[in-house]
Amino acid sequence: MNESTIKLNRLRQLAETRNLDAILLQRVSSVAWVTCGAAPYVNLARSEAEVSLLVTREAQHLFTNNIEAVRLQQEEQLASQGWEFHVSPWFEGNTLLTQAMRGLKVGADGFFPGAVDLSHEIARLRAALTPAEGDRLRALARLCAQAMEATAWSLWPGQTEQEIAALLTCEAERRGVQVIVNLIATDERIFRYRHPLPTARKLERYAMLVLCGRRQGLVCSLTRLVHFGPLSDEIRRKSEAVARVDAALIAATRPGRTLRDLFALAQEEYARAGYAEEWTLHHQGGAAGYEPREYVATPDSQDTVSVGQAFAWNPSITGTKSEDTILVGTESNEVLTAIAGWPVRTVEVDGLTLERPEILIVD
Repeated sequence: MNESTIKLNRLRQLAETRNLDAILLQRVSSVAWVTCGAAPYVNLARSEAEVSLLVTREAQHLFTNNIEAVRLQQEEQLASQGWEFHVSPWFEGNTLLTQAMRGLKVGADGFFPGAVDLSHEIARLRAALTPAEGDRLRALARLCAQAMEATAWSLWPGQTEQEIAALLTCEAERRGVQVIVNLIATDERIFRYRHPLPTARKLERYAMLVLCGRRQGLVCSLTRLVHFGPLSDEIRRKSEAVARVDAALIAATRPGRTLRDLFALAQEEYARAGYAEEWTLHHQGGAAGYEPREYVATPDSQDTVSVGQAFAWNPSITGTKSEDTILVGTESNEVLTAIAGWPVRTVEVDGLTLERPEILIVD
């Protein structure tokens, strides 16, 4: 059974479980997922796709306008996947979709008038990666790691955060990776903000680079830190502590474990390291897939880890952070975004030896 058929079957099973006639997909992430990596967007700032997909128990319908239809047919090859095209002139509303949905009980991957909101369930479907998606994620992760490494070694004091962001974007995009999150902080801004949008502030000694890159719909995430000259004792202590939290999460992300239990473990590790309240300042990450996080771990999460899933944990202690994308394997977990040659810290967790990235020190 091919990947497309597997996903359509999952949607139809969900519709049957919820006693629905059809499921409507309109998010970029959902459309990319069910089409096995198509690019259904134009404006990167929008989460809504330029196409609507309606999956019934017997058919799979695609609704778009005449601007997008040709590319979706020719370059994305969606007609060959079995999608039945319904094309409207760009200057008319999507009346064809409205007509097709009339009289049907429909679920959707987000809010849609008259539809049942299935965003929670569909995010879980997107996070259940097939082996083929795991291979595509590995390829993406290698490219993201290369882009991060190239950017890190191109830093020098005096660059603005915006210039660093431009370097990271260039290194990613030239490798065919679309940058959807590009966060850069330097010096004191690393201590102030968990989500630092790049500014005109100039790098003096310390830089944090955060990348979420997308290719064929899939997204992986990683963070790296670079410091010019010796580290302060404060940064060194925090870096050691956050590496231990991250290593504990990676080691424990095994099939059958609940995200609630993993979250509790992270809280324990923060407290053990002497930073008990730091987890309250930012989420700790969660399942990855066609969104940077399909869902995040919380104290109440009932989701369980499965083989083949991807996770991106991102524990942070003010001024430091540790983040990579991992893939859950049958026997062990694979760190997909590791950078060969990057300085690492070896952490022992429950008999396992894990390597977490150190801060790159440039003399």
